[in-house]
Amino acid sequence: MRLSLARYDPAWMTLNRNSASTANGMSKRIALIPGDGIGPEVIRVAEQVLAALAASHHLPVDCKTFDWGAEKYLREGVALPAGAIEMLRRDFDATLIGALGDPRVPSNQYAVDILLGIRFGLDLYVNQRPVKLLDARLCPLKSVAEKDVNFVVVRENTEGAYAGVGGNFKRDTPDEVAVQEDVNTRKGVERILVYAFEYAAQKGLKKVCMSDKSNAMPYGHGLWQRTYADVRRRFPQIDAQHLYVDTLAMEIIRNPSQFQVIVTCNLFGDILSDLAAALLGGLGAAPSANLRPGSISMFEPVHGSAPGIAGKNVANPMAAILTVGMMLDHLGFPEEAAQIEKVVAEAIHLGMTTPDFGGRLGTREVGNWICERL
Repeated sequence: MRLSLARYDPAWMTLNRNSASTANGMSKRIALIPGDGIGPEVIRVAEQVLAALAASHHLPVDCKTFDWGAEKYLREGVALPAGAIEMLRRDFDATLIGALGDPRVPSNQYAVDILLGIRFGLDLYVNQRPVKLLDARLCPLKSVAEKDVNFVVVRENTEGAYAGVGGNFKRDTPDEVAVQEDVNTRKGVERILVYAFEYAAQKGLKKVCMSDKSNAMPYGHGLWQRTYADVRRRFPQIDAQHLYVDTLAMEIIRNPSQFQVIVTCNLFGDILSDLAAALLGGLGAAPSANLRPGSISMFEPVHGSAPGIAGKNVANPMAAILTVGMMLDHLGFPEEAAQIEKVVAEAIHLGMTTPDFGGRLGTREVGNWICERL
């Protein structure tokens, strides 16, 4: 079935935003939130890559950009506009978001309101971070080949220490008490564990490792232990393992090849996935997805907004480009997603990268090279 084609100008590769009225109304609608700092730069490159694929592969995609970020917050005092969650759920198939954070807003609360507001509002309970080494030269470990680093971290994304439950008593006094609750529900724990096992089964993987700290947190993480014991029985074909989080952190560095799927809580998943990103060469190569299976999901490169290098054309766009690949795979275009990964790997092998990956190109030039290659 032929749907409307996204069009691009060869010089700029920008999507045609007037193509929303598709032939059969079946276009994949993508909300773009460029964010702050280097966010707009890398998201623009990601959009160019998406446009190049849309044009050459007849992908039915349409994008709409939203200015949610520091500028809007400073100008209007608005972080996430009223009705934004309902609009995203109703009108879009996916959201591609850049980094958020601006030194002009020291509290960073607006960024939390946007990012966690979308995660929690859309109940995007899966945070999925692939850890796949594309060039052994980028890995800080000695004697490691590409095949040795290829696993995924599945992180519970809506509960745990990031649920926002807690408070301060006698704030800003010598007697201040700060309480931050770690929230774990049977429903939340079970569904992320089931997702991890189902993901492994669907991808033909054989190993799932669950990580917690139940020896020191017997109530909340005792729930993880009991639920894991129940869920693993439903998947007898999967080799199910458990490691305490401190041991897992050590093992990821000592022998990453032993892992295929790691599943853990919100806080530990956040830390472990950034640790694992160092094996890929850094956060410049780390894509991620915030998923609710069967519903709109959000995709983001996980690096920060890096205001110190914003506007200098030096930010690494690879994570944003690989994030587009994850988004396309989620939207039902696995071949195009695989092509993105292949071309990114080729760019790294050939040195067609920004300086942090050993190349001499700028952000825009990396994007142009990859678009030409696609």
